[in-house]
Amino acid sequence: MEKVLILLAKILADKKIRDKVLIFIGSIVVGFLLLLAAPIIAIYTLGNVEIEPPEIDRNAFNESAFIEQLSPEQQERMSEIQSAGDAIESELTSLGIPEQTIKAQLIYMSYFDEVEGFNANFYAHLFYSAPPNDEVLIDSLNQNYGLAIDYNEFMRTYIFVMNSTINKYMFTDASTKNAADLAAWAENAYLSEWQYADNCFGERTGENRLRCADNVGLVMGYVRYDAEMGYVRYDAENKVFTSDTVDMYYTEQGSIDTMPDVKGVGVFNGSEFGVYVGGGEVIFSSAMGGVQRQSLTEGGWTSWCTFDAISYPQEVQDRINELQEPTTEATTETTTGG
Repeated sequence: MEKVLILLAKILADKKIRDKVLIFIGSIVVGFLLLLAAPIIAIYTLGNVEIEPPEIDRNAFNESAFIEQLSPEQQERMSEIQSAGDAIESELTSLGIPEQTIKAQLIYMSYFDEVEGFNANFYAHLFYSAPPNDEVLIDSLNQNYGLAIDYNEFMRTYIFVMNSTINKYMFTDASTKNAADLAAWAENAYLSEWQYADNCFGERTGENRLRCADNVGLVMGYVRYDAEMGYVRYDAENKVFTSDTVDMYYTEQGSIDTMPDVKGVGVFNGSEFGVYVGGGEVIFSSAMGGVQRQSLTEGGWTSWCTFDAISYPQEVQDRINELQEPTTEATTETTTGG
């Protein structure tokens, strides 16, 4: 809780930054950030960041009510942010990198007040051409726009925002449960610094209100999450996330050296599961450090597996067929936690 409160204290103590954040939260450019709005607005209203904010009825909080509380100047600025945000989302989507949308919108909202003649196409291409290194990206933005964005400060804010919501832009096909999106889900959990908690599937929990998942819960969180609706069903009476899918069924397919290089296949070491995310790397959740990323050669991964709830590309089925000829069928097992 302390790290979150320090960040919020810094945001709320600076009126200019506070206004920007509140406008961003209220903006329909990223409506799913209503998930983030409640705790921040509660803290802002209380005026004391040392007090744990009360639970707020998310259904009672709506954009119209929020907009009515803004000054005419703030409403005008929000309209500008909405227009630019829509353009940014459109350009990034056309370039095939929609997962960068929240980052790009947040940077624009936070640092582009005095940038004139903003061009969303040029802006989006800076994200497209930058290597997968946010420090290089920030440096490029600083050079092209004459800004002075501090990389470390921005990343703290960005991670806080990402941890407070689920990035809808990461999904390639929200209507199915597929291997590519499982890998993206795991990548997002790592980027957002999810913690470890038993019987947790990606919900925000605990004293610090950070997202958590146990080892199986990292995979099951994706299986349970309704990407089209943007939420996991929540049982308010029992205060638990619910789903028709209770158990995780998986099939060990072969030794780790036979694993196809396909994002979203599972890896197993006899007690823990991981999700292969490409580039020879695995993401998993462990009581020893939360959601982590490591090389496939670490962690004692001995076999690879497929999860029954996940659809895989033909390449995976071809490899399964190769391994099963002329051997006997693999054993299907189930697990419910850990």
